[in-house]
Amino acid sequence: MLFIPTIFDLTRTLWRSDDQVHGPIVLFVALYLFWSLRNDVLEAPVAPKPLIGWPLLIIGLITYTLGRSQGLVIFEIGSLLLILPALLLLMRGGKGLKAAWFPIFFLFFMIPLPGPIVDSLTMPMKIAVSYVTENILYNVGYPISRNGVILHMGQYQLLVADACAGLHTLFSLEALGLLYLHIIKHESWTRNTVLAILIIPISFTANVIRVITLTLVTYYFGDEAGQGFVHGFAGMVLFITALMLIIATDSLLRFGAKNQREQT
Repeated sequence: MLFIPTIFDLTRTLWRSDDQVHGPIVLFVALYLFWSLRNDVLEAPVAPKPLIGWPLLIIGLITYTLGRSQGLVIFEIGSLLLILPALLLLMRGGKGLKAAWFPIFFLFFMIPLPGPIVDSLTMPMKIAVSYVTENILYNVGYPISRNGVILHMGQYQLLVADACAGLHTLFSLEALGLLYLHIIKHESWTRNTVLAILIIPISFTANVIRVITLTLVTYYFGDEAGQGFVHGFAGMVLFITALMLIIATDSLLRFGAKNQREQT
């Protein structure tokens, strides 16, 4: 009930922007995960931890109050990561929290990133995606050149925007990868850690594929095609490509681990 005004405000403001379009998706996925784990939480032995739970709850409520009163969305939403564990510790105990730790952690991806961090990291990522796109298309014979994050191909100029290669995209794809890991439920922490780290280059590769696709569509079919439906559909292609790369990488890791076990 406490966060209903927050969610309502987000639907009218932040979640309307392209950078935060993943926010409601993260929320609905987290709610579904909580619902799917409800029996595990309720069946956990009741052993409240008030010495940890109450201080955590108080800190969470103070953080929420500060964020709500001062318009600091990062504090307002971030307080969820304190209040939810605190309530579970007070009502169920440590094992109840352990049963529902992933949905709480997943809500981290709903928190908007600080602007200075986004700005400082997004530009290098855009330049890198532009550079790789230029070199791939040039080496296969296309008339392409680059000036910063602007690609010149034929008679067209294409700006690699934040939505195509920014930090928010990486953030969304990392959430997708971790959700995949949670669903697959690998027992090996080493394999989970390696795959979680590899999601970063996978995200970069998916972004390059998206920019190459949009560049080629614009080159062959014109600017209207590149900026119209295809541009919006390319966002879906990005996530499908990233998911396929994650599954392929996971399969390679599984194959490598199997071969290692057979050799030993």
